[in-house]
Order: sequence, then structure tokens, then C-alpha cells
Amino acid sequence: MSDTTSDLSVPDRLRGVAEDFDRLGRELGRGDARNAFGAVTRLAVERVPRARAASITTLSHNRFVTAAASDDVARRADAMQYELGSGPCVDAIVEHTIYQPQDLASDERWPEYGRRVASELGLRSMLSFRMNLEWTDLVAGLNFYADEPGAFDDDDLAEGLLLTTHAAQAVQAAHLRDRVDNLERALSSNRDIGTAVGVLVAQHKLTRDQAFDLLRIASQNTNRKLHDVALDVIDTGALDVTPHGHP
Repeated sequence: MSDTTSDLSVPDRLRGVAEDFDRLGRELGRGDARNAFGAVTRLAVERVPRARAASITTLSHNRFVTAAASDDVARRADAMQYELGSGPCVDAIVEHTIYQPQDLASDERWPEYGRRVASELGLRSMLSFRMNLEWTDLVAGLNFYADEPGAFDDDDLAEGLLLTTHAAQAVQAAHLRDRVDNLERALSSNRDIGTAVGVLVAQHKLTRDQAFDLLRIASQNTNRKLHDVALDVIDTGALDVTPHGHP
């Protein structure tokens, strides 16, 4: 998207937003939760053309991580905040709010971070939003970086808020699809293991616990997944418990 975004009429801008969000939804529908954040950052720099870079920070188990970034500059700017334990993206997540520092080089809220990010990376202004990722074990934030002081206006703020809200819903949907897929695979694996246990019980007059223990021992001794061992039992009726590498 060009720098003339703000010159478009309201209907044209809304149409552009709808089309881009529809594209994001289709892209996430073809991928998985691991790729969702990357798709969001790519769209972020398109939707907010004044941004030099964009990133998504996640917080899990008291650790901040950059889950996706448009370039290395954003990653380095994020890393400075994690090192210091403070900055717009960190504080936006922790305080559940939005930050729009106009000039990081002189912002008294983050003096050390502002001095470093301005002198080392040439970044002067930011937009940071918290993403509400309900039904996941993650907390996340979307960040925009710019070279110029006061680069982001009210339109960019509104654009970023729309993107953050929509992206959070799209990422949650991708996360839930992954969870459903994992549950379906787990159920299928458990059914196969249960079938293999039944085969061993019937053939060798074992208890179910004894049959499962034999499957587990075979898995350990042959360095194979329990599910793979179970499939062999279903196909052949045989179980090899010989330690791997031994005759």
C-alpha cells in the first residue's frame, strides 16, 4: 500500500481494510498457528506505510520472545526492551494498554531504551498494542517502528488497533485449528494403541496392563514411537522387544 493511504476516501479505505483482512484470513486458513504471526507482521507494514518495521512480541512463562518481525531492525529493537525489562512493547503487554511514543530519544518513560534504540538503530517513534489472545497460553503485542519522530498519526493508531483486533481473532482461529488437529491425531494414536493392546491380550492371554507394558518396553528398546510399534502389532500380530542394536 502506498503513502497516499490517508488521501483515500473513507469508503475506499474501509474497502481496502476489508480486502486486506480477508486476504489475511485466507492466508491463515492455509497455514498454522506457527506461521500466523509472520502473516500479521507482513500485513502490518502494508497497512501502516509510515512504519519502517513491525514485530509481534509474545510473553509465555515470564519470557518475552519476538514471534515474528518484518526485518532484523525490529528484532533488535525488541531485544533491547527484553534486555532492559522495559519499553513500549513490553509495557503495552504487561499493562494491557496502547503506547504511542512520539520521540523515543527524549521520552522520559523509557530513557535508556529510547537513547539506545535511537542512537543504535535510528528509530524514533513507535506504536505498541496488546493482542488479546483468549483460549491460548500466550500473551502478545503488535509493534510498529518508524525512523521519524511523531511518524504515526491518529489514522495509523486506528489502523493499528483494527489490525490488532482482527489479527488476534485470526491467530486464535489458527491456534484452535492446530489444537483440534493435534487432538484428532492423539485420539487416532490412542485408538491404534488400544487395538494393539487387544491383539496382544487375545494372542498371549495377557492382562491389558501387561500388554501395554510390553508395548512400552518394545518402544524403548527399539527407539521407536509407541504408536509405530502399535501399528506393527496390528499389521503383523508380532512384537519385537529385543533392545536396539542387539541380536
